[in-house]
Amino acid sequence: MVYVIGIVGFVAGFCAGQMLLYVLLRHKTQEELLSDPYLKWKYGGLNWILALLGAYGAVELYYEYLSLAG
Repeated sequence: MVYVIGIVGFVAGFCAGQMLLYVLLRHKTQEELLSDPYLKWKYGGLNWILALLGAYGAVELYYEYLSLAG
């Protein structure tokens, strides 16, 4: 069950990262987005970090509130 919770948290974190990227990059032109390699590493990494934090947070919440093990 913890794997399902982790996957759900990962997907939720990834969606939250996509929404954050939408807000942060809305003023960039298409040319800037396609040509600047710094944007790929900076904002792409941010999205994956949020996805991993979402998975970690979901698993921790599962253990804290839903787990029957002590």
